[in-house]
Amino acid sequence: MAVKEGNLEAPTRHPIDWKNPDLYNESSLMAELERVYEICHGCRRCVSLCNAFPTLFDLVDESPTYEVDGVKKDDYWGVVDHCYLCDLCFMTKCPYTPPHEWNVDFPHLMLRAKAVKYKKGEMKLRDRILTSTDAVGSIAGIPVVVDVVNAANKAKPTRKLLESVLGVHADARLPEFHSRTMRKRLGRNVGASADAGPAGPTQGKVALFATCYGNRNEPIIGEDLVAVFEHNGIPVTLARKERCCGMPKLELGHLEAVEKAMQANIPVLAELVDEGWDIVAPVPSCALMFKQELPLLFPDNPAVKKVSQAIFDPFEYLFLRHKHGKLKTDFSQPLGKVAYHAACHQRVQNIGAKTRDVLALVPDSTVEVIERCSGHDGTYAVKKECHEISMKIVRPVVNRVKQATADHYGSDCPMAGHHIEHGMGDGSRTEHPMSLLRKAYGI
Repeated sequence: MAVKEGNLEAPTRHPIDWKNPDLYNESSLMAELERVYEICHGCRRCVSLCNAFPTLFDLVDESPTYEVDGVKKDDYWGVVDHCYLCDLCFMTKCPYTPPHEWNVDFPHLMLRAKAVKYKKGEMKLRDRILTSTDAVGSIAGIPVVVDVVNAANKAKPTRKLLESVLGVHADARLPEFHSRTMRKRLGRNVGASADAGPAGPTQGKVALFATCYGNRNEPIIGEDLVAVFEHNGIPVTLARKERCCGMPKLELGHLEAVEKAMQANIPVLAELVDEGWDIVAPVPSCALMFKQELPLLFPDNPAVKKVSQAIFDPFEYLFLRHKHGKLKTDFSQPLGKVAYHAACHQRVQNIGAKTRDVLALVPDSTVEVIERCSGHDGTYAVKKECHEISMKIVRPVVNRVKQATADHYGSDCPMAGHHIEHGMGDGSRTEHPMSLLRKAYGI
């Protein structure tokens, strides 16, 4: 296929008609995969983003015809397996996204393929378990059990067993669990701060969607967030209940599970919005789920739209407050040099580098931004067949951190931060940007 002039307009995202039976028609899917693969083969701009594109281009280059028509249809699935729906190809690289007539939305095509694969029952038990974050976390976080789980996740014999039985790579870092969850540490109503008042699109009071990872695996992020927000006069409350946002199941192609998560979360969050609260989610993937993915899956649901318009990335929220003179800059401790990894699921929210902008307000502090995928994804980096590839993807990020000789490094995505830490292998520790901001305030 001849390369055609690319789209110069902002990309347009179309809703996903996932309840249409034709979406699961495998013949139709294969025809669309072939069409898009042909376009990607003729372009190759996305080769450096993830392993999906090198996998595709290797298949083409090693085929008898050196074209997509020489690739076996069964091999198409290998490309799908390496896509973790980061959306960067759509948002930052592809010149053929709609409104271009070729109408290429590679991530949504991969999502469709994953949904077909799930419908066919071709998902491993490992993947079903790893994406069941609420169930796994509730069991692993039980007192006493949590210590056993955390110890087992670090023991070589156990990890070898996990690799052989479930396909979880023995060298991959697994998240720690906490019995004292974020919800237990913060309580139902967290703060007693006076309402700081509206500023721009922000109302000045925040309901925290803790997220399953933030709640059970990294509760310190929530503690630091509350400390920073309340220091700025922004009262914080916790959503009265929550389930996983649905992103892990989305990446699995289990769209019915995404719908169940939506039905559990949206009414609670919509009620908070009606009461005048803004919503903040400390994990970029969860914020993206409510901002973009759910509105595209449920375009006719007014409550989904309401929540999508009221949810913010934490640093997006703080910088909006700063623009209107309502962010305190009484910093007491410089941060020096910070090597900051911009998480993919934050970059595609189209909010700009707000974490960098806020950290740069700290005197005697510089922020070096690393805009490259860490290769973690929620489950990709722990899979036996993907871990070594994920370590290859993170290597350039690790090199940038090392070259920066920074005083601190970290990412808005805590999983990406730990993956970089794992790649560093020198005993250094990742620090979440919110933890750094709290340190700068001296609170």
